Amino acid sequence: MESPAATFSLAYVVLAVCFVFPPNEFHLAGLTVQNLLGGWLGSEDAAFVQYHLRRGAATLLAHALLPLGYYAGMCFAAPEKQLCSFYQAPEGWRVFLLLALLAPTIAGILIYYWSRNGWNNHPLVKTLSLYALPQSGWRAVASSINIEFRRIDKFATGAPGARVIVTDTWIMKVTTYCLHIAQQRDIFLTVVDSRQHELLPDSNMPAQFLTIRVASINPHVKPFTIRLNSTEYGELREKLHAPIRNAANVVIHQSLSDLFLETFTSLVETNQAYSVSSNQELDPCIGCMQTTANVKLLKNCQELNEGECQQCYCRPMWCLTCMGKWFASRQDQQHPETWLSSRVPCPTCRAKFCILDVCVIR
Repeated sequence: MESPAATFSLAYVVLAVCFVFPPNEFHLAGLTVQNLLGGWLGSEDAAFVQYHLRRGAATLLAHALLPLGYYAGMCFAAPEKQLCSFYQAPEGWRVFLLLALLAPTIAGILIYYWSRNGWNNHPLVKTLSLYALPQSGWRAVASSINIEFRRIDKFATGAPGARVIVTDTWIMKVTTYCLHIAQQRDIFLTVVDSRQHELLPDSNMPAQFLTIRVASINPHVKPFTIRLNSTEYGELREKLHAPIRNAANVVIHQSLSDLFLETFTSLVETNQAYSVSSNQELDPCIGCMQTTANVKLLKNCQELNEGECQQCYCRPMWCLTCMGKWFASRQDQQHPETWLSSRVPCPTCRAKFCILDVCVIR
């Protein structure tokens, strides 16, 4: 493949991936289906359910057209392949064109089927119909959801492609193509997984993300999972009427200090260890008096006479947990992004140290 074709292919793949999974830069630039088709989609606040019926259909069709867009671009990027003429194009490209035409055709047929009779065939509408009273239809349920969504006391979190919204009656998950929905009084919630991230790229802070399974007692309502930061777990529980079962026995860190302590511990355990002789007895930690002192401050970040950190000559008197709590307590609570790179005084001799200087005793 010649250089222009290779350059176009690489650029198109990058742009296509960003269009399907838009980063913040694409959202700010308005390069998303929601922004490009905003006039047709309408307002999410005015008609939440109807908006997402149209948004999901438009997104599916737009993404299905991406392979055809690539073929059209290659007609100009690689004119020697004669892609503009179906019968003169190489056999592999003819197969690709047929598949590129098939994808939006199937998507269009599916959308047409969904939209017939006022979207009555759409999976979301069928789910809403399960909650409708005998004398009413799905539109009455949708109207109730729309009203609750406009209230300012709803719980909402997550990226645009995986938003979680909880109102007084409903719990919903907005994905790229779908809107999952369940009524609060009919659901069971279970924490099924937890992922710890030592550093988030946008905030430079540790985070714990919980995966919660939402299952309805109605077998016709498909279960789904929601994902949220553990610091939002308490707010979520306040909005829910049903309890959340912790099936995986996950330790949930609901405060920033808990998350920092977890990250502090994992980082210190990768530092150089401090060895003591087998006949040396270690005293109980003077912070908690429950655990034997198991850390020693030893300058490892730079040479002895360089930098802000200083050599500490105190004997081991603290456990790792209490040292982490001390480190967190000395931070600027308004700027948590600086915690991991900051320096604090030794709790005993006041010599400054950083996380790299905390050594676990072996």
